[in-house]
Amino acid sequence: MAINILHVNDKQCRIAIDGEMTIYTAMELNASLLPPIVKYTEIEVDLAGVSEMDTSGLQLMVLAKKDAVALDKVLRITAHSPAVLDILSLCDLEGFFGDPVVISSQE
Repeated sequence: MAINILHVNDKQCRIAIDGEMTIYTAMELNASLLPPIVKYTEIEVDLAGVSEMDTSGLQLMVLAKKDAVALDKVLRITAHSPAVLDILSLCDLEGFFGDPVVISSQE
């Protein structure tokens, strides 16, 4: 799992997550996501590189969204990988984050 945080400007950052978002990586992911949520006003989380997501990874994204809302910040999730789309669909949470979910025609 790799997390890349790109400072866009004083108010915005982009976080790209590659690899697994599972129970095995949740603590490390949580420790990496919280500081940008506190520091920046607008956070974009790119999940295109997520190869596997379980309910722990999904819970982490729900927590990140709730933390951002509580701090009056904007957190957007973009570029949902097939693994992310699968867990969102399984848990019926496609609309929870308020971000467009684009389903590709790769099947």
